[in-house]
Amino acid sequence: MSEQTTKKKVGRPTGKSDARAQLILRARELFTSMPYDKVSTRLIAEKAGVNSAMIRYYFGNKEGLFETMVRETMDPLRQKMHELQKRGDQVTLLDMMSMQMTQMKEMPDFPKLVFQGMHMPASAVQRQLLVKVFSEMMDTEHHRIFAKMSESALLREGLDPKMARLSVISLIMFPFLAPAPMLELHGIELDDEFLEGYLSHNIALITNGFMKPGAKID
Repeated sequence: MSEQTTKKKVGRPTGKSDARAQLILRARELFTSMPYDKVSTRLIAEKAGVNSAMIRYYFGNKEGLFETMVRETMDPLRQKMHELQKRGDQVTLLDMMSMQMTQMKEMPDFPKLVFQGMHMPASAVQRQLLVKVFSEMMDTEHHRIFAKMSESALLREGLDPKMARLSVISLIMFPFLAPAPMLELHGIELDDEFLEGYLSHNIALITNGFMKPGAKID
């Protein structure tokens, strides 16, 4: 057997490996708890229990790993919306709110990562990558939903459509961005019971507060 066939490619995993999944998982944990610049590829690899060469093999570099982590974290939401579309169903505001809340419940620290990254200077790598991913993954259904929300025939007279849209986003995001001590102060725990009640509350609030009588939040 020749040396060429016996030599293993640098960084290439042998046999079945969950290295990629572990790297994404540990990267998400580290990026949500530490500043981007403080998270090294060596630290990620150490937490994942693999050689740092695996990051080069799967993602190219830290930026590639960060971008892939964001994409794959958002992917379940995108897939669910596409499944509804394939069935011929229109994704409603209720669908979107429910799916987003479910996703954030499973990864409650991810919204904080996005929030912190978007507050970085425009030149910051993590902000550029977040903008890139969210711009590319912004679904047409998402735009359709909020465009319909903006129609004067649906909103109560006198309401600013942009303000209404911002209010909807705020209602969904705030519990996951609020500091834990603030939630504890108000006796709030982000468990299934609370989030189900909070979703129902928001639906009632939007229906009765934003929409004209008889209008639906779809």
